[in-house]
Formats: sequence, C-alpha cells, structure tokens
Amino acid sequence: MEKVRLQKFMADAGVASRRKSEQLIAEGHVVVNGKTVREMGIKVDHHDKIEVDGMPLHSEKKRYILLYKPRGVISAVKDDKGRKVVTDLLEDDVEERVYPIGRLDYDTSGLLLLTNDGEFANQLMHPRYHVDKTYVAKVQGFLSIEEIQKLEHGMKLKDYKTSPAKVHIMSKDTKKNTSLVKIVIHEGHNHQVKNMFAAVGHPVEKLAREKYGFLTLDGLVSGKYRNLTRLEVAQLKERR
Repeated sequence: MEKVRLQKFMADAGVASRRKSEQLIAEGHVVVNGKTVREMGIKVDHHDKIEVDGMPLHSEKKRYILLYKPRGVISAVKDDKGRKVVTDLLEDDVEERVYPIGRLDYDTSGLLLLTNDGEFANQLMHPRYHVDKTYVAKVQGFLSIEEIQKLEHGMKLKDYKTSPAKVHIMSKDTKKNTSLVKIVIHEGHNHQVKNMFAAVGHPVEKLAREKYGFLTLDGLVSGKYRNLTRLEVAQLKERR
C-alpha cells in the first residue's frame, strides 16, 4: 500500500468523510506514531500507528451492504435512548465498522446502504450525485391532478425547494380513504417525502423505500441484508 494523505486514509477506514476527517485532524483528535498532528499534508500507510481520540485506526477491507431496514429501527450505529439501530441487525460475518449512507426515519422501512468506505458514502450523499430514490407511501385521501402536478414540478417547503419528482397513483381505498402512491426523488432532505405529501394535504400513514438507483430489495425480507456485488459497487462509483 502506497502512502496516502491522512484524511483519505481516515475516510477509507470509515472514520468519517474526508472533509470531516480534515476537521478532526485540525482540532487535534488524531495522533500518528505518538504525535498529535494538525496539518493536512502528512501521508501515512498501514505501517503507521494512527489513533483517533485514543482509538487505534486500522485500514479495513471495504464492505458494502444492502439492508432491508424494518420500521422501528434507527438509521445509526448507536442511540442514546437505547433503541435498536441498524448495525444491531448485522451478524458476526460483518466485522468491519460499517455505518449507514444517509438515513431512513425510525418509522420508515426499506432499502438502506451501509459501508465503511467514507469516500464512497460521501459521493453518494453529495447533492450533485442525483441518485433516484423510489418510495411507496400510504397517504390519507386522494390526490387531485393539481396536487400531483405540484409534487412533480417541485415545491417550496420550509427552507428549500424540491426538485421535480415522479408520482404514480398505485391504488385507492375508498373505504379507508387512503391512497398508495409511488414517488421518485433524488434528494435526501430530512422527512422530505412526508413533508411533500403533508404540504399538499395528504399526510403519510406509512412509508417504505423500495429502490435506491438501480438497487432493489428483491430476494430480501425485512431485517435481512446482503453484500453488494463488485459490479454494483462499480456501477455506483461510475455515476460520479
């Protein structure tokens, strides 16, 4: 392994994104071979002894996981309220320190990616990346043509305007006064899908993410996961 910049080594090891790793270095959280470093130019490899806040850092094998997240699970590696987190669903075969790429709400189920590749995660979450995310929402009431057009054309929410979405009414339940709606967006603002439907007067009762780009939940049941194939990882990286 050739020497690389410290912040890249940290990102590749799953500590954080490269930018966040630079912040950790600048704030004096990182020790290399017994000395605290604050400069960005230092280069390291796996022979160097690197610690972040006293914890030894090792260069891990890259791991890319597709998880079918159930409802009632936090999209994090720990929770201060003691609730179940997504890494609790992983078995002993996952020894790497993986973390979720983005998040799904506590009460939202569906496709979630986890990795220890900081650069990969940062690229997928970057606003310019534009990965389509497909959700199926059970909403109250029935959407009118005008309301669908608002969702599809982009709409002003609290502090941002959404990009155009794709909306398809899958079914309607006249007895329960609910609709099943498929919506495709490429952004990832907090509670975005719920806020979009609420803004047109149709609160979400249940929400699931069925696709992330070309990836689907085919072959998985809730709470289970699989490794991404090399081809899938390569295809995601090619979208940069």
